[in-house]
Amino acid sequence: MKTPPPKTESRSAARLPSGKASCLVSGLMGGAILAAALIACAESPQAAAQAPSESFQAYRHASIERLERRRAFQSDDPAQEVRWNAPREWRPQTPTGRGVLLIHGLGDSPWSFQDIGEQLAAQGFLVRTVLLAGHGTRPEDMLHVRLEDWRQTVQAQTRALQREVDHVYLGGFSTGANLALTQAYEDTAVAGLLLFSPAFEASNPFDWLTPWIGWVRPWLLQPNPAHALQNEVRYALVPTNGFAQFYRSSRTVRQALAGATYDKPVLMVVAEHDSLIDTTYVARSFATRFTHPASRLIWYGTPPAAAHGDPRVLARPDRLPDWRISQFSHMGVLFALDNPLYGPRGRLRICMNGQNDSATAACEQGTPVWFSDWGYQEDGKVHARLTFNPYFDWQTTVMAQVLSHPSSPTSEMARTDNFR
Repeated sequence: MKTPPPKTESRSAARLPSGKASCLVSGLMGGAILAAALIACAESPQAAAQAPSESFQAYRHASIERLERRRAFQSDDPAQEVRWNAPREWRPQTPTGRGVLLIHGLGDSPWSFQDIGEQLAAQGFLVRTVLLAGHGTRPEDMLHVRLEDWRQTVQAQTRALQREVDHVYLGGFSTGANLALTQAYEDTAVAGLLLFSPAFEASNPFDWLTPWIGWVRPWLLQPNPAHALQNEVRYALVPTNGFAQFYRSSRTVRQALAGATYDKPVLMVVAEHDSLIDTTYVARSFATRFTHPASRLIWYGTPPAAAHGDPRVLARPDRLPDWRISQFSHMGVLFALDNPLYGPRGRLRICMNGQNDSATAACEQGTPVWFSDWGYQEDGKVHARLTFNPYFDWQTTVMAQVLSHPSSPTSEMARTDNFR
């Protein structure tokens, strides 16, 4: 039987906000500003209603009720969409007394950790994901959320997990990595971190302007009823307020890093050509601020200058012609090859990828594609977003090795050979 072509996202829906969103580029006339929003002075009633319960089970139940009530469903299987977007728990067959709380990125959902969560549970961790306020339902629900709402959820569910296991780690993707690191600085009981495409600093230098223009333009690109605003697991369009809260989270992280080093085990995963984040800043931060000898930076691309021979930095090439990969992407580091939505044979393909209209149309019509991050172009090739990681199994092994080390730094560098 012939395999059906992957489902492609509409042009307005294709570039999702975890990367350099096409809505930002269009709405700001060529990308002069990454994102914008006026920071609301008072918590909205909607956000207040989402204040998380201390109990994960109660919090999950309330999240499911809200998804069922508010979600704009994108398929003929609403129950499946609720499962994919709801907070989730994986319980290990062989518990080790350790747990991980995983935090998704801007516009995303718990589905971001579908593959990583399974791997961590197999390693003996009690694993939970959260659904941040304003996410999972419809993009307009993010018009009035605040960073404090997200931080409250992370804090409450960190404490809930700490009541059930002896050692809690935090993990996050993009904006979620910022939330994880902020919580870890405030809670010394957190044992370590997993940071995927951490958005410590945006690649666009004008992000400092973002808190000031949301009142002028609540949406950088006005929602168009003719186009989907989301797919089954993430938003295609985010209000400017959402990007303002992202900016606030990144500013908080930079302030924390400037004030003190982080001295517990950290796995950081970064794609050199990530179009959203300042990867040079991330690499420099790892070298100077994340001091534990067992910490590792997985770097997909040419080794960064900030590495300076640091044995803790593990680089792998990100141009893989055998996989038709031109470069790695912001989101691709998260997903295994067999992911049913985003794997090479997955049914979702992100075609709006910074190409011209003809290339985008060709991708949507099922033309064989290459894969890259947003904005990459090459003569004779049509590029979709890279949404999978050929190194996922190796990355999982490194993750397990980082998490196997105690939180307290030791005088002797952890053996690098074990991580190769």
